[in-house]
This record gives sequence, structure tokens and C-alpha cells, in this order.
Amino acid sequence: MRCVIVLTYEGMVEMKRVIKMRQMSDNQKGVIRKVSATGDMGRRIREMGLVPGAEIQIQGRAPLKDPVAVKIKDYTLTLRNDEASYIMVEVESPGGALEQ
Repeated sequence: MRCVIVLTYEGMVEMKRVIKMRQMSDNQKGVIRKVSATGDMGRRIREMGLVPGAEIQIQGRAPLKDPVAVKIKDYTLTLRNDEASYIMVEVESPGGALEQ
């Protein structure tokens, strides 16, 4: 996990962290920052629209936690956890923004 501190124009400090998509909770939102998969898997992930800068939301998981349903733009797709491990997502840290 990596933490990122962002200073906004309004003088607020936002804490962000970058985690693997498979670590996200149900209904959690985030922005894709990196896709590290290569070869055919990397190509398929990117063709589904999972590219850096894309906003996503975890819709839910199967009873055994695999696969995961991801909402991107106006559609929902499912990924296995091994595929979701290659996708790094920036999410807000608990606690949100701090006033400076």
C-alpha cells in the first residue's frame, strides 16, 4: 500500500492510498492508477476499459469472494481476483480530507 497526500485548491489536504483492486471493499470507489499485467492478460484488461484514469466502483463479490463485480462507466464487468491483483487503484483513506 502506498499513501499519497494531495493539497487541494481550497487549502484542504486529502489522504489517498493506492491499493490492489482485489483489496477494495464493496461499494468502494476509486481511480485506476496502474495496470501491471502484461501480454494477453494485460491486453484483455485494457480492452475492457480498465485503464489508468478510469473511475470504478466495486459492486459486489461472489459468495467465495471471487470473482468481483466492477462498475466502470455505464456497465458492470466481472474479474477474477488474480486479474484484479494487477490493477492498482487510488482510493480515499478513511477520515477523508483535513483542513490545513
